[in-house]
Amino acid sequence: MHQINNMLRSIGTISRSVHTVFNIHCKELGFQRGQFVFLTRICERPGLQLIELTHLTRVDKTTTTRAVSKLISKGYVVHMRDAHDRRAWNLFPTKKGRSMYKKIIAEENVEAALCFSNFTVSEKKQLAALLYKVIGNIDSAWFEIKNYRQEVQS
Repeated sequence: MHQINNMLRSIGTISRSVHTVFNIHCKELGFQRGQFVFLTRICERPGLQLIELTHLTRVDKTTTTRAVSKLISKGYVVHMRDAHDRRAWNLFPTKKGRSMYKKIIAEENVEAALCFSNFTVSEKKQLAALLYKVIGNIDSAWFEIKNYRQEVQS
């Protein structure tokens, strides 16, 4: 059991380290802590709704709403009423948002190259498969704890 706990701690260490470096680079671009996560998801899935973004990022609705509001006020994102559900809003990147997305992805590519610099292609594929399996195992608990329906997932 100790080894399994250490693996989870290692995953947490990796996540915090990458986010720390990313936050420093994104701060230079004018972003506040963690905002890049929301912008990248919106750019990669134009038209997604706030609840879908919440599910993708695995944070609470309040955090998502606050982050999206800041992105809208800075001109990176616009929201439009959903044509089928008038209560819902769809999120779209602006030209400015798509431009910033390219800079964020370029930095993400640098970080990924660093993290996986001595991995073979096979090892990268194996690690990706194992991590997706871990995510699949924890998803139901996350959705249950947050009282969300599990219909929208990454």
